[in-house]
Amino acid sequence: MITMKHRLKSAMSVLILAAGAAMTAPAYSETILRVGTWLPPTNAQNAVVWPTWAKWVEEATEGRVKVKIENSSGHPKTLFQLVEDGVYDASFSYHGYVPGRFKLPQIVEQPGLGVGAEAASVALWRVYEKYLKDANEFDGLEVIGMFTHGPGHIHTKKPIDSFSDLEGMKIRVGGGVQSVLAERMHVTAVGAPAPKVYEMLQQGVIDGAFLPMMEQKVLRLNEVTNYVTVLPEGMYMGSFSIFVNPEFMEDLEPRDRKAILAVSGEKLSAMAGRAWDAGDAEGYQAAKAAGVKIVHVSAKDLMSRQFEKLIQGMDQEWNESVQDRDVNAAEALRELRKIARSYQPAQ
Repeated sequence: MITMKHRLKSAMSVLILAAGAAMTAPAYSETILRVGTWLPPTNAQNAVVWPTWAKWVEEATEGRVKVKIENSSGHPKTLFQLVEDGVYDASFSYHGYVPGRFKLPQIVEQPGLGVGAEAASVALWRVYEKYLKDANEFDGLEVIGMFTHGPGHIHTKKPIDSFSDLEGMKIRVGGGVQSVLAERMHVTAVGAPAPKVYEMLQQGVIDGAFLPMMEQKVLRLNEVTNYVTVLPEGMYMGSFSIFVNPEFMEDLEPRDRKAILAVSGEKLSAMAGRAWDAGDAEGYQAAKAAGVKIVHVSAKDLMSRQFEKLIQGMDQEWNESVQDRDVNAAEALRELRKIARSYQPAQ
């Protein structure tokens, strides 16, 4: 029979345990930063960039902010709005998926930059901060990083010896400068998110795609293409932004907001570009291992001369297209190219 004395002793034990738990519990409330992502798990963004940044954030905030990465099933163009609406706290997306809204980041997509993703990403971030930010193309979002994929190439089932071979072919494009190039090449442009390309090639919906070398491995294009045509200075770059919900940032303690920004910006942009460069190197090896023929067009080849003629006037066209943004576009483009071509990665 349980006596009153036993009941009192049990109650005291519970109180002591509860007090002990309270003393050992963290003295702060943990904030979860929810990241919405897309692309396959093996893509550099998901395999390297997000996990690395998550670690930086958690270390910088001493564990007060934890990053939770979630896959988004919708079209990546919706992620801008989803973060603005607070469905996710942060994400990234490709500017070309939203035609007309993000004209300024196309500054880095222009043909012939001749550098890898890291150099281009750092140049884009610096120029965004100095010239492009005040144009407010990202109203409703706080941009914490800008980056590019590596040079885009032509992935096809059939060999391409000249641009006349491409005419009329169904080519997947992602928007942005790719769309301008496709029009000038007289191909039949087919818009679709990158993850759809494998299926489209397999089913014969398209004959090829404009994509960086990484996708030979990540999207397994080495299973559904036979040729990759590589132009001397790169055909184009693709630009992305990494962004957060401003209200989420405002609700943080000032020290945590400062800590997150300290591990973002140029540091995050450079790391993302570096990861995508490494992905291109892996894609190159995957293509070779699968027997895909990689055709390196030399500066003296017909295709190179055709391309130089094909892209004439594109800088000026882009410049004119952003006149309503009230930025010094010509100066920004010159500075971007100077930064990118002189960039030396930190050792």
